[in-house]
Amino acid sequence: MKVILKKDVKKLGKKGDVVSVSDGYARNYLIPRGLAEEATRGNITQLKEKEKIKEKKHQQKIEEARDMASKLEKEKFVIKVKSGENGRLFGSVTTKDIAETVKKAGYKIDKRKIDLDDNIKALGTYRVPVKIFEDVVATLKIQVVEA
Repeated sequence: MKVILKKDVKKLGKKGDVVSVSDGYARNYLIPRGLAEEATRGNITQLKEKEKIKEKKHQQKIEEARDMASKLEKEKFVIKVKSGENGRLFGSVTTKDIAETVKKAGYKIDKRKIDLDDNIKALGTYRVPVKIFEDVVATLKIQVVEA
């Protein structure tokens, strides 16, 4: 019997997979527990439509992320901090500081998505990569100036 899995089942498949199992396993275990449903033509068609909708939403999110990346790359973000002699900072500029500055400019970025190798400890201009969505990466221009 062919069934469509509603949830991930160990050693059988992931949600949305169409798998062949014995009739007894399907009727006595999978279907009563809500793990699967019988793979009728209607159910398979419905599954394909859901996958198309899901793919369309995914593509839309990628497009939005690319738009946001292009906007972010055009802007220059200025962070004002206290500094001592020779342009050395008191403390450092972290991903949290960068995320707050970007948020003030009207963009929403999670600080964990900012790929900063080491905290910024001197005045100057820096290029910082930010992972916006899956494969979409933007490079922020961060200028650290004395307050």
